[in-house]
Amino acid sequence: MKPGSRPLAVGVLGRGVVDPEVPVIHADDAGLLRGLAAFETLRVYGGRPFALDEHLERLRTSAERLQLPEPDAAGLAALAAEVLDAADTPDCSLRFTMTGGRQGGDPVSMAMALPIPHDLERMRAAGIAAVTLQLGTDPRLRKDAPWLLDGVKSTSYAVNMAAFDEARRRGAEDAIFIAADGSVLEGPVTNVWWRAEHTLFTPSLDLGILAGVTRAHVMRIAHELGYEVREGWFPREEMARSDEVFSSSSVRELMPIVRLDDAPVGHGRPGEASVALQAGLRRIAQGEPGNHETHAHGRGSNVV
Repeated sequence: MKPGSRPLAVGVLGRGVVDPEVPVIHADDAGLLRGLAAFETLRVYGGRPFALDEHLERLRTSAERLQLPEPDAAGLAALAAEVLDAADTPDCSLRFTMTGGRQGGDPVSMAMALPIPHDLERMRAAGIAAVTLQLGTDPRLRKDAPWLLDGVKSTSYAVNMAAFDEARRRGAEDAIFIAADGSVLEGPVTNVWWRAEHTLFTPSLDLGILAGVTRAHVMRIAHELGYEVREGWFPREEMARSDEVFSSSSVRELMPIVRLDDAPVGHGRPGEASVALQAGLRRIAQGEPGNHETHAHGRGSNVV
């Protein structure tokens, strides 16, 4: 998936829908000069934004951590409806961005509809390759130093984009960050999961990773399907020798990872959990009844 897709429609709070070809950010906006901006991206199914309130709440949290004013959630929701109407497509992604604005001025809040990457379903069916990238950050530092802005959706994404570039250079489609102590963290834009028999593992939020909205939904669906879910600090080696690995995010949904650092994961094809969880997530997102079939292997949760 390549960044930079042209928007289907753009809206600015206080102005409404604007021409996507007309600039809306000044050269001296704090978001451009210093990366002082928060954002959220979610998926739209059948014209309906999925988990809109949850994403707007996380935008509020990010803005608070960045010392930006509280976003106008009601105004942004109304703006999103206008933008989606102008986009005139039932399935797309929706991005909210709130910048620091000009010196002495008000923040700029925007909503933008973007097309879904055309190759997502092909990638999901085959699975993708990922590489692990070591970070120098100690997870204890991430947890105890709030100035590192752990868990904040900021537009300061240079490291994340560099990770994608490194993954592509090594012949992969994605990357997974590993902490200085060897603990699995997250992907540049995803949360990470793996399965060993009937247990799903995912890094704990205590590591300073992003509290993914899709991550929370996947956790609930996993319990309904009868999987045990364990959150914690886990070494890369445990992930590498698991039965399957996959990632979760709002736009990508569930994405199987079938190769890790040039070695096959499990049987080298999408595994049972990613397939079942993807189907469950899609049912919820599209508003279908949520009585998921439960596996015979019980259910449970263990936070470690």
